Amino acid sequence: MIGPLAIAAHVLSLVVAVWAFVEFFRQREPSRPLFIGLWAVEALVAVQVVALVVGLADGSRPTGGDMVTLIGYLLTAVLLPPAGIVLARMEPTRWGSLLIGAAAVIVPVLILRLGQIWNG
Repeated sequence: MIGPLAIAAHVLSLVVAVWAFVEFFRQREPSRPLFIGLWAVEALVAVQVVALVVGLADGSRPTGGDMVTLIGYLLTAVLLPPAGIVLARMEPTRWGSLLIGAAAVIVPVLILRLGQIWNG
């Protein structure tokens, strides 16, 4: 795990989540910058996932959990933001903003759990 990158992913993801929830409560559909924000979260998560996969390829193994759990969290972390974007595009109302916020608020939990599994 890359510590500073994990912190950046947490902060950006929570900022996007708060922004999306504010848009939801203001009864606004998701805007283009909101989608870009979630894509930026996806980019940070993807870099973190690639770093973990490279660590696995080098022979490192998770110390705090089993490999199946780690792979499940890796896949979920990398696929959740694009799924949130697709669902929000399918629902171009205020509920789309809520979907983006929900996806963005789950990402820090996934990254935190990945760190716990990897580092023990």
